[in-house]
Amino acid sequence: MTFIQLLIIAVVQGITEFLPISSSGHLILIPTFTDFSDQGPLIDVAVHVGSLLAIIVYFFKDVLVLARGGFASVGVGANAPNAPSERRLFWWIVLGTIPAVAFGLSIKMGLFNGIATSVFGVEIVDGDLMGSIRFTDLIAFNLIVYGVLLGIADWVGKEIKQFEDMTWRDGLIVGLAQALAIIPGTSRSGVTMTAARFLGYERVEAARFSFLLSIPAVAGAGILIVPEIFEAGTALAWDALVAGVLTFIAAFLTMAFLMNFLKKASMMVFVIYRIAMGCALLYFF
Repeated sequence: MTFIQLLIIAVVQGITEFLPISSSGHLILIPTFTDFSDQGPLIDVAVHVGSLLAIIVYFFKDVLVLARGGFASVGVGANAPNAPSERRLFWWIVLGTIPAVAFGLSIKMGLFNGIATSVFGVEIVDGDLMGSIRFTDLIAFNLIVYGVLLGIADWVGKEIKQFEDMTWRDGLIVGLAQALAIIPGTSRSGVTMTAARFLGYERVEAARFSFLLSIPAVAGAGILIVPEIFEAGTALAWDALVAGVLTFIAAFLTMAFLMNFLKKASMMVFVIYRIAMGCALLYFF
């Protein structure tokens, strides 16, 4: 892969991962709008890992809180004043991660092969749902439908909760929403922010909730794919490293922009973008 191709992939991923407009959908569309060959799911996951590192750096204090909660759960620092609340937040994030993990494992085990064939008209190859349904109609449909839902949630959702107010119920509901993001065009950040806004979280806090919840899921996907990247050869491993570093830079800058943007504006601009892009895809492709 050329540096220009890696740069485009990284910038697209870094920007769209944190804006509620579907990073996977945009990554899949890169070959459609360029002469580049499909970068494949390995590079897709590599750039998601770059995004993960950006989350950890940007929300370092929150990550430390969750880490302390994890250690307190096994008795390390369990007597600290904030240990009960930190331990609770840690376990609610773990609870919210379970649906995505269960959905992903079910796909790997072939439990959804029949549904994919009958509903989407595609065959899941080697448990790779992303690689099996890379077509524009599905992306367009999800961009529009989940865009409308985001708009409704942002319109009717109250702004009364912060991340620290998370309950097991909130963690589970947003986690169930996150599981839907395995389908291209849905947007992991978009669907989790939608759920959080319906639950009454402030806009900035909904984004914070969404990003912190993504850490275990993206980290798990990255760890699982590392052996495959290196088995694919030195060239692909180097491409993955370069793409990951470039994505980290783009993602960090985008995250800083979004968190400041949501302090003074609604999510309507993203809703309009999703609907417009979805309609354009249906019309032109």
